[in-house]
Amino acid sequence: MGLKDCTIELDNPWNTYYAGQTVNGKVTFTFDAPKKIRGIVIKFSGEAETKWSQTETKTDQQGKQYESTTNLTGQEEYFQIQYYLLGGKNAAEMELPRGTHSYPFTCALPPTLPSSFEGEWGFVRYTIKVTLDRPWKFDQDLKMAFTVISPVDLNLNPRVKDPFKLELEKTFCCFCCASGPLSVIVRIPVTGFVSGQTVPVTVECDNASNVGVEKIELHLRKLLAFHVHTPRRETKRKKEVITSIQMGPVEAGNSQTWQQNIQIPPLPPSNLVNCGIIDVDYDIKVVAHASGMHANLDGNIPIVLGTVPLESFQPPPAYTDNPPVAVHTIGAETDPSMLPTQPVSPASPPNNGAGGAIGWSVGGGNMFPNIPPPTFAESAYKASTITDKNDSEHTRMIGGVEYAPRYPTYAFTPSAPPVNY
Repeated sequence: MGLKDCTIELDNPWNTYYAGQTVNGKVTFTFDAPKKIRGIVIKFSGEAETKWSQTETKTDQQGKQYESTTNLTGQEEYFQIQYYLLGGKNAAEMELPRGTHSYPFTCALPPTLPSSFEGEWGFVRYTIKVTLDRPWKFDQDLKMAFTVISPVDLNLNPRVKDPFKLELEKTFCCFCCASGPLSVIVRIPVTGFVSGQTVPVTVECDNASNVGVEKIELHLRKLLAFHVHTPRRETKRKKEVITSIQMGPVEAGNSQTWQQNIQIPPLPPSNLVNCGIIDVDYDIKVVAHASGMHANLDGNIPIVLGTVPLESFQPPPAYTDNPPVAVHTIGAETDPSMLPTQPVSPASPPNNGAGGAIGWSVGGGNMFPNIPPPTFAESAYKASTITDKNDSEHTRMIGGVEYAPRYPTYAFTPSAPPVNY
C-alpha cells in the first residue's frame, strides 16, 4: 500500500542527449494512501565498468590441486550529481497526501562524457535514480538509464575522406608447379560512415590460378578491447561480426566484379572517446575461400564510424521548395519539434535548443544541407539488466531491467541495387 505508480519522463522523446547538453524532466508519483517521507532525492550518474572472471588450477602445499577464481574489474566514474527534489537530509518528516505528485528536475551533463555502450564484458552507462527517503523504513528507489552521445563529426577528420584500396594476391603451388596468381581487389570511396548509411564496396576477383574460389565474404566487424586494472592489469579482445555478404564462386581462370552495399545498423561511434577501459573500432574483413586444402586469402579495411556523416560523400538532393522532413528508420522515433538546433562537433559541444533538442541547424538554416537530420534508433546490443550492487530489492526499474542505447541513425536516399558484372 502507498506507492501505486511512478514514472520518470525526460524532455527528449528518445531519452538521448549529447555530452554537454542539459537533461530536463519530471518524476511523478501516484499514491493510493498518504505517504510519510523525509524527502525525495535524485541522483544522476555516469560510469564505465569492465569485468570478467578467470578460473585457474593451482596446487596447494600438500600437492593437491584446486580451482581458484579471480574476479577482474575496471571502473571509471565520469560524474555524479545528487540533490533533493523535496525535503532534505535533516528535514522533518512530512506526509504526502493520496493522489499524484510531480517534481521537475534538471542536470547539466559534462561536455567530455564518452558515448553510451553495452558489451559482453563492460559498459558505459548513464542512469537516473530517484529515492523516496523514508524515516525508519527501507527507502524506495526508481531507476532508469538514458543515452549519452559523444559527437564524432567525420567532416573534421580529413583521413576518412579518402578512398581505400585493398589488394590481395596469392600464388598456389601444386606438385612443384606454380600456377598464376589469385588476385582480389576491394575498393571503398571513403572510410568514414555513420549508422544508417550503406558502404558501397567494389570487389574484383581475377583468378588466374588453377585453384577455384568457392566464395568471397565481406564481414562488417566491431573490434572491441576491454581493460581491467584490479587486481591486475589485463585486456580481453573480441571481434563481433555485425553483418556479412557473400559472393562467388569464381572458377580457375575466370574473373568477376561485384558492386555490393553493406548496411550499417545503429552502432556506437569509433574509439569511445574519453573512455580509458573500453576501445571500439570497426573494419571490413575480406576473405576469399580457396577450394581444397589451400589457405584462404584475407585482409581488412579499417573504417571509422561517426555521428555526423561526411557532407561530401552524399550527392546533393534534388531542388525542392518543400522544407526537409525527417525520415523514420526501423526502431526509431522522429518528432519534428525535437529536431536539432545547432551543429554538433567535438570542437564545439552542443547547446540545448527549445525543449532540449539536439543541435543541427542555426537560425533556422541547415548547416549541412546535403545531410538529413538523424533519428535515434536502439542498438541490437543491449544490457540484460541495469541493476547493480547499489540497487536494493526495493528498486523499481523504469522501462524494464533491460536497456539498449540509442545512436544517431540517418536515412539517406536508397542507392541503386548491387549489380554483378
